[in-house]
Amino acid sequence: MQISVFVPEYGVIEAVTPPFRTFHTANEFLTAFGKKPIFNVEYVGLNEYVPANNGEYMVKTNRLLKDVAKTDLLIIPPTFGDTAKGIKANAEAIPYFKKLHDQGASLASLCIGAFLLAETGLLDGKKCSTHWAYINEFKERYPTIGVEDGAIITEHDNIYSSGGASSLWNLILYLVEKFSDREVAVMVSKYFALDIGRDSQSQFAIFKGQRNHGDEDIKKVQDYIEKNYSDKISIEILAKLINSGRRTFERRFKDATNNTPLEYIQRVRIEAAKTFFEASRKNITEIMFDVGYTDTKSFRDIFKKLTGLTPIEYRNKFARLSNEV
Repeated sequence: MQISVFVPEYGVIEAVTPPFRTFHTANEFLTAFGKKPIFNVEYVGLNEYVPANNGEYMVKTNRLLKDVAKTDLLIIPPTFGDTAKGIKANAEAIPYFKKLHDQGASLASLCIGAFLLAETGLLDGKKCSTHWAYINEFKERYPTIGVEDGAIITEHDNIYSSGGASSLWNLILYLVEKFSDREVAVMVSKYFALDIGRDSQSQFAIFKGQRNHGDEDIKKVQDYIEKNYSDKISIEILAKLINSGRRTFERRFKDATNNTPLEYIQRVRIEAAKTFFEASRKNITEIMFDVGYTDTKSFRDIFKKLTGLTPIEYRNKFARLSNEV
């Protein structure tokens, strides 16, 4: 099986090397199990030598992308820094991605490599994963593409994508298992000390509120929610802040923030709860009341929906203080 790891101009070295190393390691385990190695892995790029991490590293490619007539799997790592700059620097590669896919190659983006993959148009009308911190930017740039908010791995037909940062390892392990077998994937996960079962990046996400829109009235409402999240907040109260009817207000708020007002309130409250769990000795009930909830089940359900963990699990995992809960 031919695997081509694209080395983007000014790529992220921590994402470029993992797939290359992992599939080579999978070959070693296949050999150890008395089986034939099945992966032929190579670096491909627009140039023979490609800078990574803003020039801190230099990667030598095995072949130029334009010389790759056929491959089974093309992996697209993220670029370093500004996404628009990364897209511009790698614009020449986009037609080759599409051509290889048209010829039957599977494509897999790692982290914000989803931006380069999206430039092909192959994701239009589909969904993908990317780093949680770039979801709003991605949605604005590619409105026809759905984003699996919080997902570690997304698969549609033969196009794959991963969530942020270390989530790329989960996609790589998934691909190892898909194209070889479970036994090899488990051994690789143990070799690199990776959690093979992780399926959500929600627990690592930080909600900062979407403010890169031009609606000053909605920003006023956001300010109000973020200052008064512990109070009882109704849609009517928020609409009156900007002298708007309820339906018009809800539409404007969703257009500006990609959340309904209720979703936004929930996210602000849960983000506050996460902060309390990380740094406070208050018990769960106290924190629940502090962030505006009065029903334990409702609080627990919303918390788990947005973080992927129960309040107790979150505190045990991220608390900076030693607590008994």
